[in-house]
Amino acid sequence: MKINIKGTGLDLTPPLKEYIAKRLEPLSKFVKRYEEKGEIQMFVEVARTTKHHHKGNVFYAEVTLELPKKVLRAEAIDSDVRSAIDRTKDILRREMESYKEKNAWKSL
Repeated sequence: MKINIKGTGLDLTPPLKEYIAKRLEPLSKFVKRYEEKGEIQMFVEVARTTKHHHKGNVFYAEVTLELPKKVLRAEAIDSDVRSAIDRTKDILRREMESYKEKNAWKSL
C-alpha cells in the first residue's frame, strides 16, 4: 500500500510524515488481498483550518482509500494534528472491517 501525504496550510515536517506512516501502515494488512491487480493507494490530507467559530489551531485530517468497487473515506477535526490522524485511523479501520465482512458474504 502506497501512502500519499498532502499538507494544506501547515508544514509537513519529517517527524509528522513519519508519524502518519507509522499510524496508517498497519491498515495495509486489511487490503493485502486486493493488491493482486495493482498497488492500493491511500491519500492523506492534513490541514490547518480556520473557522470563525473555533479558537486557536484547529487541524483537519482526511484519509481516502480506493479499493475495488468502493472508496473508503475518513475525516476528523481536532485541536491536535496527531489526535486527528488517530481518529481517522480508527474510523477507517472500522470501515475496512465492514467492507471486508460484506465482501466475504458476496464471495460465498
